[in-house]
Amino acid sequence: MSTKILVVDDDLNICEMLRLYFENEGYEVKCAADGVTFFKMYEPDLVLLDIMLPKKDGFQVCREIREISSKPVIMVTAKGEVFDKVLGLELGADDFVVKPYDMKELSARIKAVLRRYSAH
Repeated sequence: MSTKILVVDDDLNICEMLRLYFENEGYEVKCAADGVTFFKMYEPDLVLLDIMLPKKDGFQVCREIREISSKPVIMVTAKGEVFDKVLGLELGADDFVVKPYDMKELSARIKAVLRRYSAH
């Protein structure tokens, strides 16, 4: 059974790029385009979460994920200010990656977070 990743990002091009890349790496990937339908559709092993989402921002989504799950969350966003990084991590994100990012680095971060999560 492959690891399930949920990508929550309103940019369909980014969703598709991440889906193709990580499916090629052996992951099962689903995408959600807003902060409302994100968790109803899929029980992921890891969430890649943008901050700037329609209907509900990624910070609120992260809060809600933490209320029901300890699954890893990596914020993947263009908001790179220290305030945004600290807030995301304080709300329960396991890592924070600023766009634009290198896919190999993101892949390595996913593997590292999953290793830490599975060790618990």
